Amino acid sequence: MKKILIISFAFITFGACTDLEVDLYDKIPADKFPENDVQAALLTEPVYRPLSELLDWGGWWFAQEITTDEVTMPTRLTDWDDGGKWRALHQHSWTNTTEPVAAMWSRFYRGVAEANYLIEALEPGIEVPATATAYSKMRIMRSYYYYLLIDNYGNVPYVTSFATAPALPEKEDRATIFNNLITEMTESIPYLDNSVSKTAVNKGMAFSLLAKLYLNHAVYTGTVNTNYWKLAEDACDSVIALGVYSLQDHPLDPFVTENQTSPENIFTIPFDEDAKTGFNLHMRTLHYQSNLTFDMPVGPWNGLAVMEDHFNSYEADDKRKEGFLVGQQFTSTGQSITDLIAKAPLSFNPEIPALLMDGTYSSIEIRMSGARCAKFEIKLGAKDNLSNDFPLFRYADVLLMKAEARLRQGLNGDQWVNEIRSRAGVDPMSNITLDQILEERGREMFFEAHRRQDLIRFGKFNDEWWEKTETSAERNIFPIPQSEIDANPNLAK
Repeated sequence: MKKILIISFAFITFGACTDLEVDLYDKIPADKFPENDVQAALLTEPVYRPLSELLDWGGWWFAQEITTDEVTMPTRLTDWDDGGKWRALHQHSWTNTTEPVAAMWSRFYRGVAEANYLIEALEPGIEVPATATAYSKMRIMRSYYYYLLIDNYGNVPYVTSFATAPALPEKEDRATIFNNLITEMTESIPYLDNSVSKTAVNKGMAFSLLAKLYLNHAVYTGTVNTNYWKLAEDACDSVIALGVYSLQDHPLDPFVTENQTSPENIFTIPFDEDAKTGFNLHMRTLHYQSNLTFDMPVGPWNGLAVMEDHFNSYEADDKRKEGFLVGQQFTSTGQSITDLIAKAPLSFNPEIPALLMDGTYSSIEIRMSGARCAKFEIKLGAKDNLSNDFPLFRYADVLLMKAEARLRQGLNGDQWVNEIRSRAGVDPMSNITLDQILEERGREMFFEAHRRQDLIRFGKFNDEWWEKTETSAERNIFPIPQSEIDANPNLAK
């Protein structure tokens, strides 16, 4: 079916108020809209909307981080038990009803649906430059959502047209979808503008996505194609050649409040503490009384913590460690904070005694264990949602992807890794290995939802680590949610 573009009469009359001979429509045909980039941005906004849920109840961030060796959500007496869903993520014992696993699916497919509607509506007018650009951006956003789908779920339904789609679609092989995404991306990129927008598709975003696809191709197709390592490097070079992205002076600069102009961030989810909510990871990691440190009008929830081995992977003088809260905590005016229940100084200890801390553990261990994450700036007076945009693609990641792609070709990647290390204030390395790249990715990309994918690509996702035994390769993808199988039995095949 074709989605008719409905534009309000108020919009049309406002645009025509000084031109009495302009044609007025209660509906604008696809070959007449959009006529310019402003109209195109208004038209395509719904396609980006599902991204705003990925850090909150959408499940995606939690599935990418808590399943890894970086972040944990320990149960603190009854706090953060939540039916055991966080322990299931940590220990790779999830099922297709575990909330974060089940929640991602609908968000991704809502993005696909919005993109499909617009692609079908815009296609008749693609000879118009503004329409051709908007059409290409929607193809790339659909590719982005399908990239998330095959990355997380493997074989999934691949629906690109509602006009021809069956009522109960069957799953398509992940490798086939991967090949289709590469085709759509390469066909669409030439029509993109040179916008430096951080929140909409542009060339930087598209080349970053293409690099991710090529870099992970062996996971998605089951076969190594050595030429794809070169194509991954080429895609990174295309981002670099745009000349609009650069590393900022300090590793935490891209994550400050109101970071929408950061030259390092390429594609972001926009957040605002009042108007565009959904970024509340600080509430999940800060202690109940950390509101005194940041003059917050609300009390945080004392959950997420950094795993000790990951915290210890940083060198002592690494500037990136400034994104962790450890040791004695103070009020905004410099006074020591005392935990009201433990009746002891509030001091974060990087050692976490257990994933499930019951009454046999002390109040100090239960309430204060684990370094906390403040990588994203928590401004004084922060509310329960932050105004920091969340980077999905970042220039530092592009440099690390380029280095990895070179190593996989048998070439040297030192230069690009050492740009990252130099910015962090640590010594350069020489003849860097793939294992060292993975370690550096962990330090640099921490808390940005890359770790699960990285561990899978390097064959380490199922290794044993703290409070987790070795698991099987079937855990590399999540099961399709039971609710979706109930609605479409074809998904069980």
